[in-house]
Amino acid sequence: MDSLFEPTLVSFLIVCPLLFLSGLVDSIAGGGGLISLPAFMLTGMPMHASLATNKLSSTFGTAVAAARLFRNGLIDLRLALPAVIAGGAGSALGSSLSLIMPEALIEKILLFVLPAAAFLVLNKRLFRDNPDSGNHIHSAKTYTIVILTALIVGSYDGLYGPGTGSFLIIAFTVFAKMPIIKANGLAKAINLTTNIAALAVFLIHGQAVIALGLAGAACSIAGNYIGTGLAMSKGARIARPVLIAVLTLILIKIIGGL
Repeated sequence: MDSLFEPTLVSFLIVCPLLFLSGLVDSIAGGGGLISLPAFMLTGMPMHASLATNKLSSTFGTAVAAARLFRNGLIDLRLALPAVIAGGAGSALGSSLSLIMPEALIEKILLFVLPAAAFLVLNKRLFRDNPDSGNHIHSAKTYTIVILTALIVGSYDGLYGPGTGSFLIIAFTVFAKMPIIKANGLAKAINLTTNIAALAVFLIHGQAVIALGLAGAACSIAGNYIGTGLAMSKGARIARPVLIAVLTLILIKIIGGL
């Protein structure tokens, strides 16, 4: 069954424009959940219902972005297949834990994670657009990095969510030495799977507000479609500043909530 929250016209007026903006940001550098999750919370929706409805909306938007990147050959299926399996398993575990774990505990953990992520993004010797050599033979190290990252970040996505795409892109760029546009493609494939896995858990527990979630999904789809085009055409020139902005805003949000 649906969450007991009943959306009003004001709820839709709050959610729709912010979900468009969220989709735009998320398709470029991840982190759209920083905008979309608070949008649902602003309507007065309880936390678990906000998490569930946010997953409903973001799943549709992420699917559009992933499909567009796939059509343009920017998702390596050999890397994506084991990664989405690991990410989906992690997300199912994380979303189950989120139903019983206090939100404050998750935010305290992020206070340690975000400064490290910001350091990696700001350090141009580490976070840079690695050249695509066209060599699609990946080492065991690459597979290990991708699978472990998908499992860990997927668990976080199911547990809380905002910043998931950004964390995936950073890890793939810095540690697996992938070009940013290819890292973005792989991140979208994983993020789509983690969204679906978490959404399934939330739906089983009747937490999602379906009508508001679908309206948000339509706006998220529009934002993702436009943003994906920008990401493909501008690559690292647009991804780096958006990533920095997203990480900064996540940190401000967490500090402000302490």
